[in-house]
Amino acid sequence: QVQLVESGGGLVQPGGSLRLSCTASGSIFWFYAMGWYRQAPGKQRELVAIITNGGSTNYADSVKGRFAISRDNAKNTVYLQMNSLKPEDTAVYYCNTQSSSLDWGQGTQVTVSS
Repeated sequence: QVQLVESGGGLVQPGGSLRLSCTASGSIFWFYAMGWYRQAPGKQRELVAIITNGGSTNYADSVKGRFAISRDNAKNTVYLQMNSLKPEDTAVYYCNTQSSSLDWGQGTQVTVSS
C-alpha cells in the first residue's frame, strides 16, 4: 500500500513563500498523475494543482500564477512551491493522485497570518 507523507508547512506572513513536499512509498509513484489538495476549516477539500506523469500541470484559478507544482520521480516526491501567499491560502495541504485513489496522509498545516 502506498503511503503519502506531506511536509514543509508552517506559519508565514502574507506575501511570503513556502515549499511543500510529499513523498510516496512504493515504486509505482511515477505512474500516477499527482495533485495537491487543501482543506480549510469548515470547508470541503479542494484540488489546487495537478501534475501528470509527463509533467503537464494545471491549477485552480485561485492559485494560478502563485503556486507551482513539480515532481521528482526518482525521489518519489511531488512539490508545491507557494509564493505570494494570502490569508485565504490557510489550510491543511495534502497530496494524492488526481483521482484521490490513495489513502490520505496526515497533511501539513499552512497558516498565512500577520
